[in-house]
Amino acid sequence: MMLSQFLDIEAVRIDLAANNKRQLVNQLAQIAGARLGVELSLIADAIGDRERLGSTGFGGGVAIPHGKLPGLDRVYALAARLSVPVDYKAIDGGKVDLVFLLLSPPDAGVDHLKALASVSRLVRNAATVEKLRGARNRDALVAVLLGVDERDAA
Repeated sequence: MMLSQFLDIEAVRIDLAANNKRQLVNQLAQIAGARLGVELSLIADAIGDRERLGSTGFGGGVAIPHGKLPGLDRVYALAARLSVPVDYKAIDGGKVDLVFLLLSPPDAGVDHLKALASVSRLVRNAATVEKLRGARNRDALVAVLLGVDERDAA
């Protein structure tokens, strides 16, 4: 599955400020909720349910909070780069500065896994992660994200 098929380009954020994991999740839920017309608490609860199973702090400064959201009709994602890294209880113990929020309908098992795999491939590529961190503005960050699809399609 290509990133451009589920990433909400208009919701990409740069220099997002949060003091901790909870505040970060709430901010991401607020952004996604406004874009999807879904109540913030429903999104935060879906992410919280998944986090209770284990941290979605991927390591290397990246988190991929994800969850299933009733009423959603497609896989949805947004990306954010934080102005200051936060403790996310990541598997490597490091702080997180790149976050990809992924929401899926409850019955989108295969598509959810494909989307998660797409984001996972992206963040395992050290050169891409460095480009995301080095992007000077939102447009540059979006260009890096969309460039991943072009590279993968080649």
